[in-house]
Amino acid sequence: MCSFKRLKSGSDIRGVALGANAVLTEEVAARFGAGFASWRQKKGAPIRTVAIGRDSRVTGPALADALAGGLRAMGVDVTDFGLCTTPAMFMCLITDGFRPDAALMVTASHLPADRNGIKFILPHGGLSGEELDELIAEAETVEVPAVQTGALLQRDSLPAYQAQLARRIREGLDTDVSKPLLGLHILVDAGNGAGGFYASMLEELGAWTEGSQFLEPDGTFPNHIPNPEAPEAMASISAAVKKYGADLGVIFDTDCDRAAIVDRTGREINRNRLIALISAILLSQDPGATIVTDSVTSSGLAQFIAEWGGVHHRFKRGYRNVIDEAIRLNQAGVDCPLAIETSGHAALRENHFLDDGMYLVTLLIIEAMRLKQEGKELSSLLDGLREPLESVELRLPVLAEDRFLASRKIFDQIMDHATFTRGWHIAPDNREGIRINFDLNGGLDNGWFLIRLSVHDPVIPLNIESDVQGGLRQMAAGLYQVLKGNPDVDLSAVRAFIENEEE
Repeated sequence: MCSFKRLKSGSDIRGVALGANAVLTEEVAARFGAGFASWRQKKGAPIRTVAIGRDSRVTGPALADALAGGLRAMGVDVTDFGLCTTPAMFMCLITDGFRPDAALMVTASHLPADRNGIKFILPHGGLSGEELDELIAEAETVEVPAVQTGALLQRDSLPAYQAQLARRIREGLDTDVSKPLLGLHILVDAGNGAGGFYASMLEELGAWTEGSQFLEPDGTFPNHIPNPEAPEAMASISAAVKKYGADLGVIFDTDCDRAAIVDRTGREINRNRLIALISAILLSQDPGATIVTDSVTSSGLAQFIAEWGGVHHRFKRGYRNVIDEAIRLNQAGVDCPLAIETSGHAALRENHFLDDGMYLVTLLIIEAMRLKQEGKELSSLLDGLREPLESVELRLPVLAEDRFLASRKIFDQIMDHATFTRGWHIAPDNREGIRINFDLNGGLDNGWFLIRLSVHDPVIPLNIESDVQGGLRQMAAGLYQVLKGNPDVDLSAVRAFIENEEE
C-alpha cells in the first residue's frame, strides 16, 4: 500500500482507483472506514450510525462496500444511500428521519474517471486539514477486526433532498402553486454524474427541460469531463442551450457540490461571472454584506461587489478555507451570507454554509423566473461587471524537495522586489501567496498577478490579469527577471509564454 498521506487532497482523500496504478483500493477504503470509527472514538465522540453515498464512477460501488465493511467491523451501523450527491449526504445529517452520526461520500468530484476519493462529513461540516491528518494517521495503524458486527441498511436519501430544493423554489417565488416554473425553459447537463434527477424535479415544478443532456449516470464520462470550469464541458452546454433556445442552462460536476450556468445566448456564467451574479442577488436583499471569495478573483469583481454596496473579502483557495473564513466573520459580527470559489464551490449562510452547487443553481433559477415575469433576463444583473482584457494561468513546478520552504523563499524574493520597484504594489488583502498590483502603460492598478503554492501539488500557480493590451507579457517578463536563476522553481512556462507573446 502507498503512504496514506499521499492520498490527502485538501480536506478530502483522493487517488487513482482504477487500473494497475490504483492506490485508492478496496483495502485502503476499508482501513479508512475502520480508522474513521477509531478516530472518532479517541476524540471522545464515538459514532454509531454512518450514511455512505457515491457518485457514478465505476469504482464507486466496490469502494463504498469496502468503506462500509471497515465501519461495520468496528461495530458501526451503516446506511447505504447508493448513488447520491455530496450536498444530500450532508443534509441527511440534519434532516428528520435520517440524522446519522456522520456521512461519507465516495467521489473525486471533477477528476478523471480513473480517480476516486472519500469525503468525511460531520454535522458541523467537512473535516479540516488538521482533522484529516489525524484520521490518516489512525487509518494507517488501526487494527481492523475480521468480523463485521455493524448492521447494513439500503436507503435512498435523494427524494428528501429534492423535496427541500423544490420547497425553496416555492418559498423564493412566494407561491404554493404546483408548477411555479411554468414558462421557463431550463436545460440541465449532469455530465453523467449523480445530478440527473434535477431535470425531473424542474419538470415537476413546471419548467420545460427539452435539450437536457447526459442525465444518465455513467462513470466513464463518455461525453465530457464533469467540470463546470472545463472549456469542453461549457462549450457543450452552451451549444445545447443555443440549439434548443433555452432560457438558461445549468451544469454540475459529478457530486453536485459545484455548478455553473449559461444564459440564453450561450454565454458562460462561471468563475468571476458566477460570483458576481449570486453576489448581486444577495446584495439586493442584504446591502452592505461581505462576500468571501478565494484569492484569484478579478479586480473587476471587487469593483462590481462594491458598486452593489457590498464588501469583497478575498481569502485562501480551497472550499473549506473560504467556508471557514465566512463562518469566522459571522461569529465576529460581520454580515457574511456567502463563501464562494471561482471553481464554482458555493456555500450560503441560509443553507448551513453547505458547499452545494444545486442550492446555488436553485437560487439563480428563482431569480431567473422572477425576472422573466418582469420581462428581464437573469444575465442582465451582470451589467457593469468589468472583465479583464487579458488573463492567463501558468503552473510552475517546484523543484525543491521542501515545497513549503521553497515557496516562502520565492514569495519573499518577490515581496522584496515589489517593495522597492515603482509600479509594483503589494495588494493590501494578501491572504495567500503574493498578489501584486501594477500600474501599466501610465495607468493605475490596471493589472495584477497572484502567485501561490497549490493546495494539492508541488506546483506554484501563477494567475495574471490585465486591463491593457500586452499587459500580461509585461508582468510575466517582470516576474521572470525577479526569479531568473532561482533553482527551486521551473520557469519554463513563464519563458514560453513571454516568447509566444513576442511573436
